[in-house]
Amino acid sequence: MQRLMSGMRPTGALHLGNWAGALANWVTLQRSFACYFMVADWHALTTGYEDTSGLEESTAEMVMDWLSLGLDPEAAVIFRQSMVKAHAELYLLFAMVTPLGWLERVPTYKEQLRELAEREVATYGFLGYPVLQAADILAYRAEVVPVGQDQSSHVELTREIARRFNHVFGTALPEPEARLTPSPVLLGTDGRKMSKSYGNTITFRDSAQEVTAKVRGMVTDPARVRRTDPGTPEVCPVFALHRIYNPEGAEEIARGCRTAALGCVACKAMLAERLNAALEPVRERRFALTARPGLVEEVLAAGSARAAAEAEVTLGALRAAVGVR
Repeated sequence: MQRLMSGMRPTGALHLGNWAGALANWVTLQRSFACYFMVADWHALTTGYEDTSGLEESTAEMVMDWLSLGLDPEAAVIFRQSMVKAHAELYLLFAMVTPLGWLERVPTYKEQLRELAEREVATYGFLGYPVLQAADILAYRAEVVPVGQDQSSHVELTREIARRFNHVFGTALPEPEARLTPSPVLLGTDGRKMSKSYGNTITFRDSAQEVTAKVRGMVTDPARVRRTDPGTPEVCPVFALHRIYNPEGAEEIARGCRTAALGCVACKAMLAERLNAALEPVRERRFALTARPGLVEEVLAAGSARAAAEAEVTLGALRAAVGVR
């Protein structure tokens, strides 16, 4: 089986956007690839180093979400980045051959500097986090990396780092391929991309009542001011969720919106019902899993031990090639 590696930062409650953007894909891929799924807690420090008080809780809650959504520690290696120290040494070795200009040209670097202008993130760690990502991927000699379109440049940089390292030291690191997530960006309750930082998410921990309340407050087609106004479903975040969670009824809903036969209140009520039906099995699994004390710790300890053993194989070969102990 080909090796696949991906990760996620523990920065808060997971939401429908995480499912559409990554997790649904992970659950499917874990049966056909040798998968390594990482809690990227060191990466969380690149933009949140000033306050790590919630890191332990966020890590535990995120892994519980993963398990509730169907990730299986028997089928995939689920581990915590900071529990596999080889990542740090590989990061150092790769940093030695990575030109500064490569990092400054990463599209998300300047973009995030603008978006996070109110915070002090112009640090060496933030500039170099794509090199740490390369270490994460190449530690397991991964051949496939599932990512969204916005992260594809990071996988390309990993390929360049692997190629340069191989050229300089005569190693045979693979050049991993990006596997783009098939799902489009999911819109949040305010019409922007669903994101924790925007506070516009519907999470897997929300109760049925909370989901219904969030859906009721969602923005719709801004041009549809009155109930009798025809709408444009293609620009409506509510309809975007209908397409995913109510695919068999989406065309009828679109027709009703365009002709004003269906009002936004009724449309939202239908969506809330569908979302809660989809989320109820996840809530039930999560409830059952939380009744098993120490489960997350056991999963991360076992997975991190497996990951560390594999990463040490890679690190040992690279140490020998470089000529360090």
